[in-house]
Amino acid sequence: MKLKENICSIPINDVFMPKDSCPMCRMRDMLEKQKAEYITGSAMMEPNVRIMTNEQGFCHRHFSMMVKLGKRLSNALILESHLKQISEEMLPTNPHGKPDKKKLEAIDRLTKDCFICRQLNENMENMVRIVHAMWQTEPEFRQLYAEQKFICLEHFSLLMNVDRKGLGKNFQAFYEATSKLTGGYLEELCEDVSHFCKMFDYRNADGDWGNSKDSIERSIEFLTGDKVIFDTTEEPEN
Repeated sequence: MKLKENICSIPINDVFMPKDSCPMCRMRDMLEKQKAEYITGSAMMEPNVRIMTNEQGFCHRHFSMMVKLGKRLSNALILESHLKQISEEMLPTNPHGKPDKKKLEAIDRLTKDCFICRQLNENMENMVRIVHAMWQTEPEFRQLYAEQKFICLEHFSLLMNVDRKGLGKNFQAFYEATSKLTGGYLEELCEDVSHFCKMFDYRNADGDWGNSKDSIERSIEFLTGDKVIFDTTEEPEN
């Protein structure tokens, strides 16, 4: 299948081509990896970026990615200025007097903030708009979209709620196409998880597990957008 490509559509086509798991999750993974590499690389010494990272910090997920993908010195330099700003503006190392309400509120905001999360959310919304536009104007992409394995619950919501007006009269058709991917896979998961549970009944000791052995992992991926790895060799107790 040959899809029309331009500077906006190329990354969309790339993540939809594999037809494996949720394409929007693949898109998110690609974007956040790029952001983690960027922030510990070329952006590390950019004053404007450092001001924002000092104010916003990072969540555990993205701190972990930065440590994995970037050099330790890069991470240390980012932490040095970030910790210094917290110490000087929010939580002095030698506090005296009554708690400062504004500083406490600032700490609370910081614990819920993340520079990469903000950037990622904005980028993902822009990508959704491109998906909407390609789905409406390119029959080849509409076919590729319909051939996806599933759309996870989080990204079903994103696709349905970002710029609905941009879909106009095509919203209902896009909703139906996306619902088939999400709802159809959900039905499959329900059956597989139920079958997994039934296999722990002694009466099914010699039964066929079918596709149920990894149903827990697949369900969590569907619900959260993240893959998990568990031991799938567990057998029911007799």
